[in-house]
Amino acid sequence: MPRRRGSLLAVGVAVAVAAVGAGAWWTWGRAPAGPRPPAAYVGRAVCAQCHPEAERQWRGSHHDLAMQPATEASVAGDFKDATFQYAGVTSTFFRRDGAFVVRTDGPDGRLQDYEVKYAFGVAPLQQYLLELPGGRLQALGIAWDTRPRAAGGQRWFHLYPGERLTHRDPLHWTGPGQNWNAMCAECHSTGVRKNYDAAGRRFATTFTEVNVSCEACHGPGSHHVAWARKEAGWRRLEARGLAVALDERKGATWTLDGETGNAARTPPRGTAREVETCGRCHARRGQFADDAAAGRPLGDTYRVALLEDRLYHPDGQIHGEVYEYGSFLQSRMFARGVTCSDCHEPHGGTLRAPGSQVCLGCHAAPKYQATAHHHHPAGTAGADCLGCHMPATTYMVVDPRRDHSLRIPRPDLSVKLGVPNACTRCHADRPPAWAAQQVAGWYPRGPRGYQRYAEALHAASTGAPGAVDKLVAVARDGDQPAIARASALARLGATPTAAAFDVIRSGLADGDPLVRWAAARALDGAEPRFRAEALVPRLDDPVRVVRMEAARALAGLPREQFSAAAAAALDRALGEYVAGEQYNADLPESHMNLALLAVSQRRPAEAEAALRTALGIDPGFAPAAVNLADLYRATGRDGEGERVLRQTLERDPTSGAAHHALGLLLVRQQRRAEAVAELEAAARLAPESARYGFVYAVALDGAGRRPQAIEALTRVLARHPNDRDTLLALATWSYERGDRRQALAYARRLAETSPSSAEVRQLLERLR
Repeated sequence: MPRRRGSLLAVGVAVAVAAVGAGAWWTWGRAPAGPRPPAAYVGRAVCAQCHPEAERQWRGSHHDLAMQPATEASVAGDFKDATFQYAGVTSTFFRRDGAFVVRTDGPDGRLQDYEVKYAFGVAPLQQYLLELPGGRLQALGIAWDTRPRAAGGQRWFHLYPGERLTHRDPLHWTGPGQNWNAMCAECHSTGVRKNYDAAGRRFATTFTEVNVSCEACHGPGSHHVAWARKEAGWRRLEARGLAVALDERKGATWTLDGETGNAARTPPRGTAREVETCGRCHARRGQFADDAAAGRPLGDTYRVALLEDRLYHPDGQIHGEVYEYGSFLQSRMFARGVTCSDCHEPHGGTLRAPGSQVCLGCHAAPKYQATAHHHHPAGTAGADCLGCHMPATTYMVVDPRRDHSLRIPRPDLSVKLGVPNACTRCHADRPPAWAAQQVAGWYPRGPRGYQRYAEALHAASTGAPGAVDKLVAVARDGDQPAIARASALARLGATPTAAAFDVIRSGLADGDPLVRWAAARALDGAEPRFRAEALVPRLDDPVRVVRMEAARALAGLPREQFSAAAAAALDRALGEYVAGEQYNADLPESHMNLALLAVSQRRPAEAEAALRTALGIDPGFAPAAVNLADLYRATGRDGEGERVLRQTLERDPTSGAAHHALGLLLVRQQRRAEAVAELEAAARLAPESARYGFVYAVALDGAGRRPQAIEALTRVLARHPNDRDTLLALATWSYERGDRRQALAYARRLAETSPSSAEVRQLLERLR
């Protein structure tokens, strides 16, 4: 895939924590259908007439300043003929006829002048939106550091300082990765409609208010206004006409337990309306519909990212730019009923108390501010709740964001799994083993903590022995966060064992939609009859993303396997899936997904057209090129496939996937020297892929270069110590060259990773 690292939609939104609620997402209160038309947006000024204090708190907040027309008051950057150099390009920032203008490299790499249309965000950095043809607004990759000069700010800087992005890269400011319409608009404005015309490849994006205003969270307000003004029919409006009643804290109390020093909520939180409302923007997620009405389940409009390796560390700590949502979902705080506004004032976005003082509303100061708890001198960083339990990671060069999983520091997991820990963030001159020893001395019984899935997710990522059993245990543990159980289920999909199928089937009936969605994903490659039996009930799931996933997994099965009712449900859910992909028709990924759907339904011409459309949007989008080349391979058109792959590599020569696919194509054509060169490039550019390294080594061996092949495989094994194919090849090749001792060592390691494999047992017996 293109390197769509990070995101620019968090610049101006600083209010924290949001999470997916377990249980009944779909029972939230909404006004019943009736003669009254759907609720419409009325604007902040109308809301402020009755809610002046909320409006006062909001004024000047990061939500208020999330996006502003470019004016003297809103633009913070230096436009007094300032210059900035990046990737061989000198960009100039200046004024012309009162407008703010940037001279920088455009879509063709040439210097052009672009007028700044909007200031985007406010602190600690500000980006600028420039206009391109087709209704596009693009976020310039050169940002202004709004921090004080003494803190290193008041300067221009590039968001990808080590990348040297050119106009050919999708992360260049002119590329799809920096497109405001698709990537940023919904979370920086109110009432956004993307309005993409796929035929004309044009946007006509609209919003009701330029910033994040009242109705961004509370939903369209016309029914509430009608209720407040006692207009005709007002008595029939439930929940005072509100699209969603954000009242979960109303009447709730938190009572400190003198023995534990912790507070309990009365009554327990029964819904997740508030945290889901915040989660619409404070989450790493993909949107697939414009109808993100307040009060709707999050899964009706978004796919939420699970605990994937590229986004989270194995223990769930933040790694990629994931915002707060998925982290808070993992926390004991969320499990105990804490909502976003327990800690944050919802209109201004500020903490309800300074720093760690906010924690003391639910955690008794005599216990948790005591040296016996934190083991550091009072007033130091080590005595700070946030530093230990919410360590920060810096994104976008200057923007530190705290991890909202609120976990107990585990340096022992750093020793065992290589994950970061709060202790050695401060004590950077000390190794994790030192920190683990200190913590073990303070807490002899061990700081196990609430989150207990690090070893399972790490084992799955590394292919370690026992990974399946560990994943099954996490998926079955109802005391663990839903996002962790869902992540375990998603990884079990590649493991066709009885225990895995059993827990996946149970996940399909789970009370949390994240778990049901992951279980449906996990069955994508299951045996057809089992797939149909398990997934047909989910075609009528109350949450759209689950229905869509079930439909996608069932799409390729023969229609005779379904009853008439099931076939109708499949058609409805497939319609939702296709509509979701068409909503994102501006992105190459969506056309590739439609192509894969067409392939599963044996419609190759439709698949080819969709893949060509994806490459028309982004010629460097390697997944589409690889799939198109494979489609050509299946129809005897390798020549066309080679042209497609080479064109993509011209656009993105760093794509390991494209080099690998081209290498395999050249192998089929008996062009061995060229094939080895391409496969070497794939292994070098994508060392995270054990498969690429293995195939390169096999190609070397096929070219009569076994010593080099063994050397290449040894490098793969150093990075992927449990890769089955690599261990098997090394054992076999060591045996064939007469090194029985080394062959036996590899075979024993292989037996640990594949204890039930008859092939491995036979190899061991032969070597012994």
